[in-house]
Amino acid sequence: MNLHMEETPSVKVASSRSQSFLNRIPKEILATFTEEQLSHLHSALGAGSWKKHNVDIRTTFPIPFVKSRLYLVLLIGRNRRDLSRKEKQISAFTITLVITGFVLASSLFGLLVLYLIKSALGINLFQNFSLGIWDWFKGL
Repeated sequence: MNLHMEETPSVKVASSRSQSFLNRIPKEILATFTEEQLSHLHSALGAGSWKKHNVDIRTTFPIPFVKSRLYLVLLIGRNRRDLSRKEKQISAFTITLVITGFVLASSLFGLLVLYLIKSALGINLFQNFSLGIWDWFKGL
């Protein structure tokens, strides 16, 4: 019996991945699958929803002087997987690090702006002492 995806009602909309998988199964084994088993196989192989990425770049390029090619895949999108405990810890640490870096950079920039305003107004906190930032800024 030649069983194809088009002939099986429950998997008519199967992905090419499911089709490719089922085509590799011997026909005598494939004929023993029930509709429910085929449906579960299709679900297990995925309906293709995992392929949706905001950025999906797939390309190959040759290696000079060698008869082989390399492939490059760049996928960017929302992570829909459940994170493991270690991944959650790394994520929390990364977020903390980013927030700390942002606050530190913002604070340093704010202090620089305040220092430049102070220097522009001619206010000296210490007599005969300068960091040289105002002179550098005027020279721009």
